[in-house]
Amino acid sequence: MKQQNDTQNSQFLLLGLSEDPELRPLLFRIFFSMYLVTILGNLLIILATISDFHLHTAMYFFLSNLSFVDICLTSTTIPKMLVNVYTHHKAITYEGCIMQIYFFSLFVGLDNFLLAVMAYDRFVAICHPLRYTSIMTPQLCVSLVLVSWITSSLNSSLQSSLVLQLSFCTDVQIPHFFCELSMLVHFACSDTFLNDMVMNALAALLGGGCLAGILYSYGKIVSSIRAISSAQGKFKAFSTCASHLFVVSLFYCTLLGVYLSSAVTQSPHSTAIASLMYTVVTPMLNPFIYSLRNNDIKRALKKNFVREKLEK
Repeated sequence: MKQQNDTQNSQFLLLGLSEDPELRPLLFRIFFSMYLVTILGNLLIILATISDFHLHTAMYFFLSNLSFVDICLTSTTIPKMLVNVYTHHKAITYEGCIMQIYFFSLFVGLDNFLLAVMAYDRFVAICHPLRYTSIMTPQLCVSLVLVSWITSSLNSSLQSSLVLQLSFCTDVQIPHFFCELSMLVHFACSDTFLNDMVMNALAALLGGGCLAGILYSYGKIVSSIRAISSAQGKFKAFSTCASHLFVVSLFYCTLLGVYLSSAVTQSPHSTAIASLMYTVVTPMLNPFIYSLRNNDIKRALKKNFVREKLEK
C-alpha cells in the first residue's frame, strides 16, 4: 500500500485515555479538578516564597522555580486534553504537536535538573552547614537555574528539530493524551535511527547524570546524618530533606514505571496511564508534600491570608 507524506498540513489524532463516550464527562471533571489544584497549589508556593523575606533562601528559590515549571508542565498537556474531551475532537495539528513535544521536553528536563540542584542544596546544608551561606550564594543559585534552563532548552530544541526532519503518513493515531516524543517517532514513515539514538543518548546522559548526582548527594547526606550523635539532631537533619527525597522518589519511580510498562506490556494505553503519574499527579502533589510539614511555608501563607483579611 502506498504511503503518503502530508506532514505540513496534516493532523494527528490523540486517542486519549479512553474511547468510551460514557467516561468522557467523568474524565473531564477529574482532570479539570486536578489541573486547578495543581495551578492553585503551586501558585501558593510561589506567592509564599516571594512575599515572605524569611523564605528568600536558596532552598525556597529552587522550590519556587520547581513550582513554576510544574505549572508550565501541566499546562502543556492538560488544557489540550480537556478541550479534546469536552468537544469530542481528537485532532491536533502538526505544528501543535511539535510545540507540545518542545515544551514538554523542556519542562520535564527542567524538573529533572531542578531536583538535582535541590539535592545539591540539601547536601551543602547538611554536610557543610557552617559554609552554607558562603557556598549557596544568590549568584550561584541564579547561575544553576540559568544553566538548567539553557541545557533543557538545547535538549528540547534538538529533539523537536529531529522530529521536523521526519515524514509521517496520513491518519496517524497516537494512543496517548498528548504528543509523546518516542511514541510519535515510531509512527514516522522515514528512518528513525538517528532519533532513537539521540533520544536514548540524551536520556542516559541528562537523566542518568542528574540521578547519579542526586544519589551521590544523598549518599553523603546519609553518611553525615549517621555521624550525628543525638537522635534529635539526626531527626532535624533528616527532616530538612525528607520532602525533597519523597518528591525525587515519586518523580523517578514514575518515570521508571512508564519505561517498564512500555517495555514489558507493549501496551500504549498502559503507558499513557502510567505517564499520568509524572505529568499530572506529581506536579499536583508537590505543593502538598513541601507545605504540609513545612512550618515556614504554612506561616507565610497564613500571614498572607491574615493580611488580605485586614485590608478588607
